[in-house]
Amino acid sequence: MSETANSEHHDDHVDEGKRDFILIATGTVAAAGAATFAWPLVAQMGKAADTMAAGSIEINLSGIAEGQQLKMLWRGKPVFVRHRTPAEIAEAENTDISKCPDPETDAERLVPTPDGKVNPKYLVMVGVCTHFGCVPVGESGDFGGWYCPCHGSHYDTAGRIRKGPAPKNLEIPPYEYLSDTVIKVG
Repeated sequence: MSETANSEHHDDHVDEGKRDFILIATGTVAAAGAATFAWPLVAQMGKAADTMAAGSIEINLSGIAEGQQLKMLWRGKPVFVRHRTPAEIAEAENTDISKCPDPETDAERLVPTPDGKVNPKYLVMVGVCTHFGCVPVGESGDFGGWYCPCHGSHYDTAGRIRKGPAPKNLEIPPYEYLSDTVIKVG
């Protein structure tokens, strides 16, 4: 009977290290499984490749003659690319911006070329009036820039608001020069 008593006597010692390892390993596998399951659900909510491609446009500046403006559509908004004349550049650079409702220098509204210099010839703007979203008419208004016929906002040759109800200058979209003659908007 003593053998039976000894065999029924168990060692109640539990190895805590093994238990912790099993819990950590199980938790890690469960987290990896949840991530594997959730990733495709989250990834499908992102923008499609065709949408991303439509999010930017490349514009060749070499086809825009001095004094002309190119109008492109980017993300459903018109973008104006103006090849300014020397007179328009001089007027934009010599404006007393302290008298402007939204003061910005002409240089602040331009992006540097690949060599790091600012080329004042090309002005790139979103062609939407900042008052109520109308499309301004180019080469018109009291300051020779753009005029919004909806409510009478006047913009100068740098796209800055000079007169009228618009609260801000015409927006400069995010863009960069890919070369001296090609820009990428968006």
